Amino acid sequence: MRKIYVLACATLIMTACGNKEKTYDATGTFEATETTVFAEQGGALLTFDVNEGDELAMGREVGLIDTTQTWLKIKQLGATKEIYQSQKPDMERQVAAIRQQLTKAQREEQRYRELVADGAAPSKMLDDATSQVKVLQRQLDAQISSLSTSTRTLDKQTAAANVQVSQLRDMLSKCHIITPAKGTVLEKYVERGEFVTVGKPLFKIADTEHMYMRAYVTSAQLQHIKLGQKVKVFADYGNNNRKTYDGTVSWISSRSEFTPKTILTDDERADLVYAVKVAIKNDGFVKIGMYGEVMF
Repeated sequence: MRKIYVLACATLIMTACGNKEKTYDATGTFEATETTVFAEQGGALLTFDVNEGDELAMGREVGLIDTTQTWLKIKQLGATKEIYQSQKPDMERQVAAIRQQLTKAQREEQRYRELVADGAAPSKMLDDATSQVKVLQRQLDAQISSLSTSTRTLDKQTAAANVQVSQLRDMLSKCHIITPAKGTVLEKYVERGEFVTVGKPLFKIADTEHMYMRAYVTSAQLQHIKLGQKVKVFADYGNNNRKTYDGTVSWISSRSEFTPKTILTDDERADLVYAVKVAIKNDGFVKIGMYGEVMF
């Protein structure tokens, strides 16, 4: 009987000692970089090929918002630009007549100048010819200025129309729903056929291949941790089922915070802790929100 009692006491002592030995330095939960995709244009959702759990590649088109009105505005602006171009004056043709008159007047002026020099004509005739040249020159300058102003105005109107077309083409491109990053669809907020507005959430994706565990450490532990440090991460599946991953410390908070309720640290009496992120490469088994442990 005494032998049995001694063995029982020894077992309890060994168990107690074993319970005090931790195989980890901190615990936390697994997270992933999540991205919510919003509608950049409003309209009916003509197509939407997204389902929760889908693996989407970056740059993949998964939906289309109605583009009819935007396309019609582009066509309308194209017609407006053609009108502006047709209204541009042909400067050379419109000033050709007055140029011809000016050339004739200049020849007359030169002829009267020679006659006056020879004493064959009164100087008044030269004055009249010179005055006619000046009048025609002013008319030519005024007409060229007016035509140039009209041309510049039409060019500016055409440039403004081009800017509007570029804006509409940008709106047109934003009607195509493109996946901004590679990831797994976590949530889907709309269905095909719905009318969506600008800024409405469409779906949420997360990079579940490259995940990280957010853990909390005390200031005493912090002095032994640095960025880029290689560590061991354990995914906790419950019932003492764990899986080990190679991890890298990718971020260390520069500000302390109060210990979260759900987190255990090596020193549970510590009120202030620091958050750290440990990056891992997921093999498909680690899920967002799963508890884990890290050994520094």
